[in-house]
Amino acid sequence: MTGPDYQIDGFVPASALVEEDFHAATLSADMHTELASHHTKGNTFLLLYDSAAVWDVPGTAEYVGMRVQRDLFEGTFAFEHVRQPTVPITQNWLISRGCPPDAIEVSAVPGPSPADGLTSRLEHMLRANPDGRYTLLDHHTHNPCSFNEGIEVSALVHDGHPDSAERPYRLFLEETTPSLATYTVREGAFNSAEAADAWLQDRVTPLPTAPAPTGSTVDRRAAAALIRTTTSATAGTQLPLPGFAAAHGTVHARSRGLS
Repeated sequence: MTGPDYQIDGFVPASALVEEDFHAATLSADMHTELASHHTKGNTFLLLYDSAAVWDVPGTAEYVGMRVQRDLFEGTFAFEHVRQPTVPITQNWLISRGCPPDAIEVSAVPGPSPADGLTSRLEHMLRANPDGRYTLLDHHTHNPCSFNEGIEVSALVHDGHPDSAERPYRLFLEETTPSLATYTVREGAFNSAEAADAWLQDRVTPLPTAPAPTGSTVDRRAAAALIRTTTSATAGTQLPLPGFAAAHGTVHARSRGLS
């Protein structure tokens, strides 16, 4: 694992504002691990893990996407970056800005692996975000930095697909085991953001399953796994995950597309 390679040697910021923003964005660059990157003559795309996020405001997302744009004629650079809750959502942000999907795959990096096929399928959907169906409303990362507890990331999205009209609010729950060996992703369906918030607060029922797309072939084992899913956050040692509304105010005010 290496630190970020922005590939800006010989280039200067395009403006004083770019210089100021880039300095702020890279102030803790020594805590950023480069998980994947793609470079062209004019662009650099970076997928980073920020290990300093655990000391930030509780719930802070741990992944950073960055696009550096180089002006080869002027010898200047500009950039944009975003902090996102999971790898697939960060990859989608980069892909929407022109990075080839295959070029930003995470490989040869030590870390947890998907525990099952359902996890991989749901991650693929978030990464691809076909027809821009998902709009990210809110998210929360709970990383206690303890081998006695795992890591939980929740991301609330609005699903604009017609098949999801009855329960368009989708809660994607990523849970990493305490050993950090594997993780699962599960999807719950709700008729409102408030209902998703209430479930996060109480955890008294299994995550409400998302209906299979109309006309699709359902993997029965995957569906059964989703039905059985309960979260480790109900254990006594787990800190309660703040609800979206309680932790961040009205979720609709912070809504944005995955890209």
